[in-house]
Order: sequence, then C-alpha cells, then structure tokens
Amino acid sequence: MENKEHRIVITGAPGTGKTAVIDALMQKGYQVFPEVIREFTAEETATQDSPQIATNPIVFAKDSDGFNRRLLLGRQQQFFAGAALEKYPVFYDRGLPDVLAYMDYFNQEYGAEFEAYCTDHKYDQVFIMPPWEAIFHADGGRFETFEQAVDLHESLDLRYRYFGYDLLEVPRLSVDERVGFIINELNRE
Repeated sequence: MENKEHRIVITGAPGTGKTAVIDALMQKGYQVFPEVIREFTAEETATQDSPQIATNPIVFAKDSDGFNRRLLLGRQQQFFAGAALEKYPVFYDRGLPDVLAYMDYFNQEYGAEFEAYCTDHKYDQVFIMPPWEAIFHADGGRFETFEQAVDLHESLDLRYRYFGYDLLEVPRLSVDERVGFIINELNRE
C-alpha cells in the first residue's frame, strides 16, 4: 500500500464474524483499532444492581446522548491516531457512521454535529460483513437477536451510503478467506 492515508473500516451487524476477521488481521501484523463500545458497555453494566436483558446496550447508560458522544469521540480519537502511524493500511473495527446507524435503528435523535463527525472524518474504504445465521450467537457483550442483526445491517448499509461510501460486502467464507478477500481488494487499488 503506497497511500499513506489508507484507513479501512470493517463494519457489520453483531454476529457476522467481524471480530474474528479483525483479530486475524491483527495477528498478521496489521495495525487495528478495536471496537470501543464493548469497553463502554462493560463500564455501564458494571454499575447496574442486577443483570438486565436488553437489545441495546445504550439502555444501561444513564445518559444515552452522552454515551453516544463518547462513542463518537472514541472513534474520532482512533481516526486521528491512525493518521499518526507510519504503517498502512490501518483497520478500524467500526467507524464513525456506525454510531449514527445504531442511533437510527433505535430511533434516537441527534443533531447536525453528529453528522459533522462523519462528514469531517472520511475513511478510504469500508468493508461490511453480511448477516450470517450459521455463525450468529449471543455473547456477554451482544444483546441483539439474529432478526435485529439483519435490521442493523440494513441501517449500517444505509447510513454509510448516505455519507457517500461504496461498501464492499465480504463473502461468507472462512476467516482466512475473508481476510484474503479484504487484502486482495485493497491490493487492486
């Protein structure tokens, strides 16, 4: 990769294999910025008196607007940190538009400043992992059902396209084949 500003987002609904691909890219020596929401969700749920079943980790937050702003700021910090690196490409486990896609899905309101984060910080390529029922499973940091994951996929697709991205869908293959697909697509540019 010769392009010094090559920022690559890997996005997708919960349970699509995104984290496995991100982990494999990291193991291959690529610079990867991890998903920030699991850390925030763990912080919010740790303060709860009893376990709560929910479809949106935002319900654990005492201040949902503040929670989403923290997500945007966390992803913005990752965006800037990627610019300071000398090794490219840089992979991001989700990008700024993911925050708005989730807010859209959960009918949460946001102002123009939320959209400004996305228009002012552009990634070079976005890969999206499609819903895949065969590998979908809930875990301690995932609250969505498979049906909700399908709907979230549509929300992610719409929100990224709204900001002018042409998403590349990663085929439903083994982790190594998915990583190979991503690297091969980047090498075509």
